[in-house]
Amino acid sequence: MRNEGVGSWPARRARKTPHRTALVHGDRSTDYRTLHTRTTRLARALRARGVRRGDRVAYLGPNHPAYLETLFAAGVLGAVFVPLNTRLAGPELAYQLADSGTRVLVHAPARTALPDAPEVRTYVEVGADYEELLASADGEPIDEPVTPDDTCIIMYTSGTTGRPKGAMLTHGNLTWNAVNVLVDTDLTADERALVSAPLFHTAGLNMLTLPVLLKGGTCVLVESFDPQATFDLVERHRITFMFGVPTMFDQIARHPRWPVADLTSLRTLTCGGSPVPTPLIAAYQERGLTFLQGYGMTEAAPGTLFLDAEHAVGKAGSAGVPHFFSDVRVVRPDLAPVDVGETGEVVVRGPHVMSGYWGLPEESAASFADGWFRSGDAARVDADGYVYIVDRMKDMIISGGENVYPAEIEDLLLAHPGIAECAVIGVPDDRWGEVPRAVVVPEAGVDLDPDEVLASLAGRLAKYKIPKSLMVADELPRTASGKLLKSRVRKHFGHRLPQGKGTS
Repeated sequence: MRNEGVGSWPARRARKTPHRTALVHGDRSTDYRTLHTRTTRLARALRARGVRRGDRVAYLGPNHPAYLETLFAAGVLGAVFVPLNTRLAGPELAYQLADSGTRVLVHAPARTALPDAPEVRTYVEVGADYEELLASADGEPIDEPVTPDDTCIIMYTSGTTGRPKGAMLTHGNLTWNAVNVLVDTDLTADERALVSAPLFHTAGLNMLTLPVLLKGGTCVLVESFDPQATFDLVERHRITFMFGVPTMFDQIARHPRWPVADLTSLRTLTCGGSPVPTPLIAAYQERGLTFLQGYGMTEAAPGTLFLDAEHAVGKAGSAGVPHFFSDVRVVRPDLAPVDVGETGEVVVRGPHVMSGYWGLPEESAASFADGWFRSGDAARVDADGYVYIVDRMKDMIISGGENVYPAEIEDLLLAHPGIAECAVIGVPDDRWGEVPRAVVVPEAGVDLDPDEVLASLAGRLAKYKIPKSLMVADELPRTASGKLLKSRVRKHFGHRLPQGKGTS
């Protein structure tokens, strides 16, 4: 087999464990032999429609077996898979299709008009059209040479810092990331993973689904996350492994079924996407569940740091140490390592780090320094080498010459019994340059007193860190993966207020 890439995985799994269940979606189960057959037929059908090595094939839709079949089929051909975020608006999708030069778009039944993308020559709708396409295709295997250095996926960043950029992840990047997960999470062949995080998000795909399939386990695909349904699915399928962002796990822990649900099958819960609030970690520990957290980024495919079960309690709040095949440093602007307790920027190097940004050679070069990818995230390291993510470097507030990291303030605010969500941003101040402002979403039925909330921080934070104003919001803007969009928070809540504290 000349294909050394991700596209060969169904074939390799089919020859080892053909009858084991690979995917479950609703009432439909797909074993590895069938996954291989369907992937091969789709690859044949795409080739018949002109798809060749290096061409881009996009997918737009919620979690579904067709998503993975399209990913693997593109990999069989040496083509490049482009996952699209279903929550983007039409112009945003059109930009990514145009930027990537996508030739084929496989999509779920469209509820609204598909994005206007002249570059797309072939549209395939999942359902009857998709099944007819597979049924009419030849099932003869394709042995296209694919190397680990070939681009497998163009995965667009979430756009929290502006227009999304396409991170080029190679077959080797995805494979090494999966190996890191297998080594550090101790996955077994009988894993039953609940995939409710979106597959178009790097963690849902690369930290959960692909490692489980590589190991020969089962992925239960769910089109969208719902806490009530999560309890049902865990009990029905005896789920052993889940990944989620903090907001997902927070909704589960706040649900009325949380104290009584049967969660005995769960072995591994991993969390990432944003700093994990300390109270959330405690809630899972009190329930007797091993709640693991990590840190990653799209550009690193994404696993970078991981806190294992042995240290989940003793190092709670830390993102852990580097994955097995990953090197991470926290550095000063000149790339010199920081001292213990000093805040610096996270840089990462390893076989899982992207080759660059699609079509952006200058930005690609600027994002690396001496072979290290510069994350733009702030962190500190303790005496044992454990890394604590502080915040985005760009989210840091400089107030009167002091560095203020919003995540530290947010962690304390989230411990307030009346606050469900919060974000801290910097706003202009005539005296200090900028000062912190808290934007909070109250718990249902709670009428927050801004003065009381801010007063509760006295003695727990330095005075310059305590927000000078507090605003109440109905909700906070987030990406499809649950990541807080600080840029939008700043846009909507960053205006000047009259002297004193404010609410909205």
